[in-house]
Amino acid sequence: MGLISNGTTIFDNGSMASGVGGSLNFISKATASASASIEFTSGIDSTYKEYIFYFVNMHPSTGGSEFLVNFSTDNGSNYNVTKTTTSFRNFHQESGGGGNISYDAGRDLAQSTSDFELAHDVTDDNDGSISGFLHLFNPSSTTFVKHFIGRTNTHQEDEANRANVENFKAGYCNTTLAVDALIFKMSSGNIDAGEILLFGVN
Repeated sequence: MGLISNGTTIFDNGSMASGVGGSLNFISKATASASASIEFTSGIDSTYKEYIFYFVNMHPSTGGSEFLVNFSTDNGSNYNVTKTTTSFRNFHQESGGGGNISYDAGRDLAQSTSDFELAHDVTDDNDGSISGFLHLFNPSSTTFVKHFIGRTNTHQEDEANRANVENFKAGYCNTTLAVDALIFKMSSGNIDAGEILLFGVN
């Protein structure tokens, strides 16, 4: 048992956590193996106000692909929710040269139903992959739009050999319908390997 004190009162931090939230609860895991896409059509409901998808070593079959996400309000029959998004990134080359931080206006969506890029120009080198996360907030609300925040780190495939590219993504699904399914895929080819883990946050 861990104890926390404010100088006057002592709390059991385990009891406190169960009372005020903050616990991650594992829901499911999907493992890619030459998969055209990975869909989560269950486990996203009113149980939690926040869901986190963790990407672990997502490897494309086709170099230069984008890693994409889209959302559904009909349990995966259609992935076409209207979105407005924002995006910026930083990078550093393997050679030690370069290095920059920039806004990626060309990768934004403005009231679009298109798939949203979580990472771009991903290498298919044997040791290359994407790792990161996507937070989705209160997807079952029928009052508010659905905010999301994503962050990925990837080995990029291009002439500059940018070994470390960190992408910062955010946006909202412009719907008051419940979002109940998500799809992840590459813009070209399959997801050759990798895992996506879904957690709910108390």
